[in-house]
Amino acid sequence: MTYSVAVSGASGYAGGEILRILAAHPDVEIRTVTAHSNAGQPLIQHQPHLRSLAHLTLQDTTPEVLEGHDIVFLALPHGQSGPFTDALHDTPLVIDAGADHRLESIADWDRFYGGDFHEPWTYGVPELPVAGARQRERLVSATRIAAPGCNASTVSLSLAPGVAAGVIDPSDIVTVLAVGPSGAGKSLRPNLLASEILGSANPYSVGGTHRHIPEIRQALAAARPSTGSGIQVGSDEGIRISFTPIIVPMARGILATSTAPIAPGATDDDIRGAWETAYGDETFVQLLPAGDFPRTADVLGANTALLGLAIDRAANRVVVVAAVDNLVKGTAGAAVQSMNIALGLPEGQALTVNGVAP
Repeated sequence: MTYSVAVSGASGYAGGEILRILAAHPDVEIRTVTAHSNAGQPLIQHQPHLRSLAHLTLQDTTPEVLEGHDIVFLALPHGQSGPFTDALHDTPLVIDAGADHRLESIADWDRFYGGDFHEPWTYGVPELPVAGARQRERLVSATRIAAPGCNASTVSLSLAPGVAAGVIDPSDIVTVLAVGPSGAGKSLRPNLLASEILGSANPYSVGGTHRHIPEIRQALAAARPSTGSGIQVGSDEGIRISFTPIIVPMARGILATSTAPIAPGATDDDIRGAWETAYGDETFVQLLPAGDFPRTADVLGANTALLGLAIDRAANRVVVVAAVDNLVKGTAGAAVQSMNIALGLPEGQALTVNGVAP
C-alpha cells in the first residue's frame, strides 16, 4: 500500500527535512505541500536541494487542502498546529512537529507557551524508556503523534536510562547544550544573522525559561519506576533541571552535556549497565565505548543519537554527552520513525545511521 502524504510548513527547515526523508520512502507519495506567505510558489524555490520534488507547488495551509490524505505532517510554529489538528479528525494519521500536543500539564503549557491548550498525543521518541518498557510500544497503531522538541529528546534520551534504573538522582540535573541555529526555524531574526553568530557562542533562554524544560521533566518522569517512595508513577515531582542552551556557529546539530548525581550505592557497573541495557539493541540510539565521546559531525544527516558516558567519582556525578542532528533525529527523523512504527512498516524505512562527512 502507498500512503498519500501532505506536509504543511514545507518551506521551512523542519518541513523541508521531513520532505527530504519522505522523498526516499518507498511506501509514501508526497502529494501536497503547503505554506503560508510562500503559498503559490514552487517548492524548489524554497527547498532547492529537493530536486526530486521540483514538480510540487506550495499551496495554502488550510484544513481543506490538508484533509483527504492518509498522513498529514504539521511543521508549523508553536501554537499554530492546534486549530488544524482539530479540523483533521477524519485523517487516519496526523504527526505534529510543533509543541502543541507534547505537554500533558496545562500549567506547564500556560507557563512556557501560553494560548490554547490542546490534548497531549503519543510522544514520538521510540527508544525512550518508559516504566519498564519503551515508548515504541505506545506508538504501535497510534493515529496522533507529537514529534519531540530536539533539545528535549536529546537530553531525555541522555538521562532516562539512569532514571529508569535508579542509578542517578534526578533532583539535580545540569545540562548545557551547544545548538545550531536551524533549530530556531527559518524566520528572519537579528540574533540569528550570520554576522551575529559567526565567531561567537550565544546563550539564550537562560535561568529555567527554555520551553523544552517541562518536556524533559515529563519524559524523565515517565521513565521513573514505582519505588514505593510515595511519588506517583509519571509524576515529575523531585525532577529538577538546570538547562542552558548556547547557539554556536554550525548550521545544524546539538551537543548536549548532561550531568546528574550518582544515586547512593550505585556501582560503576550498575551505571554503565543501565545505558547498555536501555540501548544495546537499538539502531538509532547508540552508546559509545567507554572513553569515547561523540561529535556533531558524526551525526549530520543521520537519524542517530550517539552517547558517550563518563563516571566522575570525584564530583559524584554521571556525565552523558549526546550528539544529534537537530533536524533529523531531533525532529523529522523521529517523526518518520514514529510514522513507520504506527503504520507497521519497518522502523528504519527511509532512515539512515550514516552521517555525511567531512
